[in-house]
Amino acid sequence: MSKQEIDDYFAALNPDQRAALDDLRQTIMAIVPKAEECISYGIPAFRLHGKIFAGFAAYRQHLSYFPHSGSVLEALGGHLTKYSRSKGTLRFSVSEPLPEALVKELIAARLDEYSETE
Repeated sequence: MSKQEIDDYFAALNPDQRAALDDLRQTIMAIVPKAEECISYGIPAFRLHGKIFAGFAAYRQHLSYFPHSGSVLEALGGHLTKYSRSKGTLRFSVSEPLPEALVKELIAARLDEYSETE
């Protein structure tokens, strides 16, 4: 799985979705420069030390961020009140992308789980 596969995924999106998710992609890479890009469960994702820590996807009515954990969004619940979410999915719109500070919190919470299990 590679950067090219994510580029191919992006090629199928409308320009607004592509721009929003590319910004998120660049933000994640800036936060975790050693992350490996991949496709997981059919969507773009990022792996560190063999474990998926973030993913994202575009849908007809929204974009989604996936922390690949059932506890991250619950732990950050107070910071996520303006977003629609489920146990493992944070939904946001093209017009209101996730702020960099929130992406940092989401990633930090997920990576903290790694250290707890090692």
